[in-house]
Amino acid sequence: MMTSSSNFMIKLKRLNGESFTLNAFMIEQIQSYPDTTITLINGKKVVVQEPEDIVTELITSFYQRIGIIHSLSEVGNSSE
Repeated sequence: MMTSSSNFMIKLKRLNGESFTLNAFMIEQIQSYPDTTITLINGKKVVVQEPEDIVTELITSFYQRIGIIHSLSEVGNSSE
Protein backbone atom coordinates (compact mmCIF):
# COMPACT_ATOMS: atom_id res chain seq x y z
CA MET A 1 0.00 0.00 0.00
CA MET A 2 1.39 3.39 -1.00
CA THR A 3 0.94 6.31 1.40
CA SER A 4 0.18 9.82 0.24
CA SER A 5 2.57 12.59 1.25
CA SER A 6 -0.49 14.46 2.55
CA ASN A 7 -0.55 11.92 5.40
CA PHE A 8 2.45 13.77 6.85
CA MET A 9 0.98 17.24 6.43
CA ILE A 10 -0.89 19.78 8.51
CA LYS A 11 -2.99 22.49 6.86
CA LEU A 12 -2.12 26.12 7.68
CA LYS A 13 -2.62 29.65 6.30
CA ARG A 14 0.08 32.17 5.43
CA LEU A 15 -0.40 35.76 6.64
CA ASN A 16 -1.84 36.67 3.21
CA GLY A 17 -4.61 34.06 3.71
CA GLU A 18 -3.15 31.51 1.27
CA SER A 19 -3.70 27.93 2.47
CA PHE A 20 -0.85 25.45 2.30
CA THR A 21 0.15 22.14 3.81
CA LEU A 22 3.33 21.64 5.79
CA ASN A 23 5.17 18.42 6.49
CA ALA A 24 4.85 18.06 10.28
CA PHE A 25 8.07 16.04 10.47
CA MET A 26 10.04 19.04 9.16
CA ILE A 27 9.12 21.34 12.07
CA GLU A 28 11.97 22.12 14.47
CA GLN A 29 10.38 24.88 16.54
CA ILE A 30 7.39 27.23 16.78
CA GLN A 31 7.57 30.76 18.20
CA SER A 32 5.30 33.79 18.48
CA TYR A 33 6.95 37.11 17.59
CA PRO A 34 3.83 38.03 17.86
CA ASP A 35 3.17 36.33 14.50
CA THR A 36 3.52 32.57 14.67
CA THR A 37 6.83 31.64 13.07
CA ILE A 38 7.64 28.01 12.31
CA THR A 39 11.29 27.10 11.85
CA LEU A 40 11.91 23.98 9.78
CA ILE A 41 14.82 21.58 10.24
CA ASN A 42 16.45 23.05 7.10
CA GLY A 43 16.42 26.53 8.71
CA LYS A 44 13.61 27.93 6.54
CA LYS A 45 11.03 30.01 8.43
CA VAL A 46 7.31 30.11 7.68
CA VAL A 47 4.98 32.72 9.22
CA VAL A 48 1.35 31.63 9.62
CA GLN A 49 -1.99 33.08 10.77
CA GLU A 50 -2.72 30.35 13.32
CA PRO A 51 -1.62 30.99 16.92
CA GLU A 52 1.22 28.89 18.32
CA ASP A 53 -1.10 26.78 20.48
CA ILE A 54 -3.30 25.87 17.49
CA VAL A 55 -0.25 24.80 15.45
CA THR A 56 0.90 22.70 18.41
CA GLU A 57 -2.56 21.10 18.64
CA LEU A 58 -2.51 20.29 14.91
CA ILE A 59 0.91 18.64 15.24
CA THR A 60 -0.15 16.69 18.35
CA SER A 61 -3.33 15.55 16.63
CA PHE A 62 -1.29 14.44 13.62
CA TYR A 63 1.13 12.48 15.84
CA GLN A 64 -1.81 10.83 17.62
CA ARG A 65 -3.44 9.95 14.29
CA ILE A 66 -0.34 8.09 13.11
CA GLY A 67 0.41 6.55 16.51
CA ILE A 68 3.64 8.36 17.35
CA ILE A 69 2.40 9.80 20.67
CA HIS A 70 1.67 6.30 22.01
CA SER A 71 5.00 4.96 20.74
CA LEU A 72 6.98 7.82 22.29
CA SER A 73 5.34 7.36 25.68
CA GLU A 74 6.19 3.63 25.59
CA VAL A 75 9.83 4.42 24.81
CA GLY A 76 9.94 6.93 27.68
CA ASN A 77 8.44 4.43 30.11
CA SER A 78 10.82 1.63 29.11
CA SER A 79 13.92 3.80 29.68
CA GLU A 80 13.02 4.66 33.28
